[in-house]
Amino acid sequence: MGGQKAEAHQNVRLLMWTLLIVYILNFLDRQIVNILAEEISRDLNLSDAQIGLMTGLAFALFYTFLGIPIARYVDQPKTNRAQVISISLGVWSLMTAACGLAHNFIQLLLARIGVGVGEAGCTPAAHSLITDAVPPEKRASAMAFYGMGIPIGGLIGMVIGGTLNDLFGWRNAFLAVSIPGILFAVLLPFLLRDPGRHQLAAKAAPQQKFSTVLRDILTNKSYVLVLLGASFTAFLSYGKGVWVVILFQRDFGLSAGQTGLWLGVITGLAGTFGTWGGGYLADRFGRADKRHILTAPALGMTLAAPLLFAAYVMQDWQLCLALLIIPTTLNYFYYGPSYALAQQLVRPDQRAVATSLVIFGQNLIGLGLGPLFFGILSDAFKPMAGAESVRWVLYGAAWLGLLPAFFFWRASKRLTQDWPAA
Repeated sequence: MGGQKAEAHQNVRLLMWTLLIVYILNFLDRQIVNILAEEISRDLNLSDAQIGLMTGLAFALFYTFLGIPIARYVDQPKTNRAQVISISLGVWSLMTAACGLAHNFIQLLLARIGVGVGEAGCTPAAHSLITDAVPPEKRASAMAFYGMGIPIGGLIGMVIGGTLNDLFGWRNAFLAVSIPGILFAVLLPFLLRDPGRHQLAAKAAPQQKFSTVLRDILTNKSYVLVLLGASFTAFLSYGKGVWVVILFQRDFGLSAGQTGLWLGVITGLAGTFGTWGGGYLADRFGRADKRHILTAPALGMTLAAPLLFAAYVMQDWQLCLALLIIPTTLNYFYYGPSYALAQQLVRPDQRAVATSLVIFGQNLIGLGLGPLFFGILSDAFKPMAGAESVRWVLYGAAWLGLLPAFFFWRASKRLTQDWPAA
């Protein structure tokens, strides 16, 4: 019995570490475009709105809309979720290489769409695997562990992407970072196994209609509030992620390599700690009172707003960077609790769809509209603000963090009431 438990624990650890590596590669390929955006803009003569479209909406539209049918497929008992992840990794890595071969805006836009198509299959399948492998009382921490792929992948993308850009140009940077994903996609079928549901397939009830699943999920008010909170957090995070990089290059005069090194390392480490900390706090204090699962995200977003504003006011890049550490940590508290609740508040056969809806909101509202909206605002502010237009946009973004804080706070008040309905 002890040997079986040890083996099961080892299998879970292998699963979690493998999925973390996949998610690091996911965000490396997704976010490297941020550090390269200013150089691409100069080379291809792009407006700020086109930068926002390239870094956000082109990817997000296909990523989000494909995510839901893929999630429906993942929720079918006979689906091999590990195989879905392996294929997805191979597709998005090849399309990242295609970004490096683009010679005009349309070609680059199509390649970014291809990255979004590939990445659409990753997280719904990964979250479903984690939920089957990890007990409920540890799921927020497990989701947070997987979610550390966001800041770690972003960190690596900023540092490596910026350095490669300075040495070899932005096209070669895309080609270089695609190689690990292509190689790992070949290895993944030997490392990742779907441990779950195949033996239950014969006994499983027919899959519900999508309209029924959607109605069940969206009638849970706590889930909807968490969805709104996570979506608007992503809107600000992705928007700031693109334009704070450009602030450091355009206003402070740093190169892509310098920006990637300093901003990437500092905010990447802060984000990693914040993601882990948010999951730990949710599991630690949520055991006694479920409302406290969302206490850290609500407080974190509230406290981060004035600190971010103070950072963006700074005219010295070192002071700005130092002031970004704490709010960046606080802003990442939401990931583990949000995705754990997306799994906990619905039926087991609805989990991948519930995750895909959060992904839909985060990426269509967040990644799709955040960079684009901020880019349009920056263009609009240029007649008044000139070179400071990006800074003006970030001022507003800092205070808008109070909106998701409100949604998380309201959701926390309903969790005890809505939990039994799941």
